[in-house]
Amino acid sequence: MPTDPDLEPIGYAEAVAELDSILAELDDDRIDIDLLAVRVRRAAGLVRLCRARIIAARVEIDQIVADLADDAVSPSDEGDLLDDARETDGA
Repeated sequence: MPTDPDLEPIGYAEAVAELDSILAELDDDRIDIDLLAVRVRRAAGLVRLCRARIIAARVEIDQIVADLADDAVSPSDEGDLLDDARETDGA
């Protein structure tokens, strides 16, 4: 799905703030009908951007957690590591 180049430099928090602003405009009965489609199109782009950022963050967090799990020491390995440490310290 192509992304709007105008949205790329916008951060997640800024996109959410703009979405809130657009929603406030849309809730106002006095919105100019000529701007309605433009504002809805912009909101749709912002929603897509936010979803993409959430998905990217989730993937990155899952990878970090998986890497931590790979680094975890099992209880049986912990004893071996302690023994190895004692041997190198001369204890």
